[in-house]
Amino acid sequence: MAPIASQLQTAAFERLGGGGASAGLRDLFALLGDLLIDGGDFRLALDRPWGHNAYGCSPTPSPEILNFASSTASPISERAYARAELAREQLMHAAIHHGVGEALDRRTEEMRSELKTLLGLDADVGVVFSPSGTDSQLHALGLARARLGDALTTIVVGSDQTGSGTEATARGRHFGATTAHGASVQKGQPVEGLAGDSIGVPLLDCATLEPRDDCGSVLIGAVETAIASGHAVMLQVMDASKLGWRAPDRACLDEIARRWPGQVQIVVDACQMRLSRRRISDCLDRGHLVLVTGSKFFGGPAFSGAVLVPPQLAKSVERGAALAAGLSDYVSRSDWPMNWTALRAASPARANIGQWLRWEAALAEIAAYYQVPDRYRRKVLCELGGVTESLLMLSPVLRPLATAAASADADDDEFGFPTIFPFALQRDGRLLGAGEVQLIYRALQHDLGARFSGGAAEVAARQCLIGQPVRIDVPGSGPTALLRLCLGARQVIETWSDDLTTTRVNIDAEIGRIADVIAKIELLIADVGSRDLRDMCDGI
Repeated sequence: MAPIASQLQTAAFERLGGGGASAGLRDLFALLGDLLIDGGDFRLALDRPWGHNAYGCSPTPSPEILNFASSTASPISERAYARAELAREQLMHAAIHHGVGEALDRRTEEMRSELKTLLGLDADVGVVFSPSGTDSQLHALGLARARLGDALTTIVVGSDQTGSGTEATARGRHFGATTAHGASVQKGQPVEGLAGDSIGVPLLDCATLEPRDDCGSVLIGAVETAIASGHAVMLQVMDASKLGWRAPDRACLDEIARRWPGQVQIVVDACQMRLSRRRISDCLDRGHLVLVTGSKFFGGPAFSGAVLVPPQLAKSVERGAALAAGLSDYVSRSDWPMNWTALRAASPARANIGQWLRWEAALAEIAAYYQVPDRYRRKVLCELGGVTESLLMLSPVLRPLATAAASADADDDEFGFPTIFPFALQRDGRLLGAGEVQLIYRALQHDLGARFSGGAAEVAARQCLIGQPVRIDVPGSGPTALLRLCLGARQVIETWSDDLTTTRVNIDAEIGRIADVIAKIELLIADVGSRDLRDMCDGI
């Protein structure tokens, strides 16, 4: 702990006189790694003694890991960890004068402004922080119901490629047994004031492993049916999905807005954050709510969500729009902007230290990313993406799926190129089952060099983190799963240099790491027939 710790603790106890404020200050003296996994859900719990969570990530920096997992979660970087440590120390100082609750509230408002500045958003855009993208979906549902009324149907585009909790949140139901604030709830039961109907529109044709070509027409039909039944619609669209796809296109959304004005609230699931700042601003200008995170493309630690609220809707909330009572289990006062006085007054005043620190870490990554010149961001994502696609296509045992098509739209900036590369695994022409893929995914994360000999040992020793398996039920052949190699902000930040020679060396090294990951996957697929992979992973 920093040298000021004992001074701060003594001074705070003398000034604050014990009670809730001093207890909050004591919380800040926990190990930073423990604080970073606090205030989320079971997915952040560490598997002891390995010390990693369900995503394979440690709460402390792990520079030895070959990390291409930004569609799922990334280990915290040394840069982000240092920012979190500094933020904690600064909050300790502020808490002496204002108490932990007020100090954290003020800092959260500053972070709100910082995020809007980094993303190039208007000052009057509302930012509602949350522990995760899943929590943000409940917040968006509450805002949509406040605007459109209780007779509301949620339609989820990409229901097969969104977060695991979306099936529950789309229907206004609890997605776990406890909330991030520790409230005990019943998983699958209605959140008071939010329960309703939902319709899922999948994007993948499981028979061909290709994108469906009828998404737009199916979606318009679903909206038409819901509105004909007397319901308004919260339409959650995808930008981008777990496989990197965007749907529907703007023409479809324009058609929906033209046919049913005032009856549809569009919510853009941009939790992957694989869209440009100009596209985010355009969505808000159109009146869409936008769900974002700092933990996917940008590579902050897992579980940092937010809802971006367009100015017109934000003003109606400021005037005192009532939200569902059940949301009180999922929010704290500081989650809402300071000028949303009615909602703040109705919300519990409690601190989520983990949520705050994870956003501090994420803001460090977002700032570092946008300090890299625009032209370079576009260049390196294009080059690394092209190499990744080529290596996957050259592999005899990997079957790459369609990636998002390259876009010529200037609004897409560097995100006109794909950054998620999904692929199936096959052996002897047969797709591996979902269980086998899961085992290979786990084995990739560990040093297995001692289990092999010769050159294979060096390959097996590499610790590789990639996108979690996405389960696919293939008609006639049972379930399989897709893995994903992902490019994120980390690849851009860590290859950039003012010196062109150094930049070239860094890019070549990153290409080598991509090839290393693929080589280990191929090794594991080849070996699974002669060795029981379950035994190999036993005890991991």
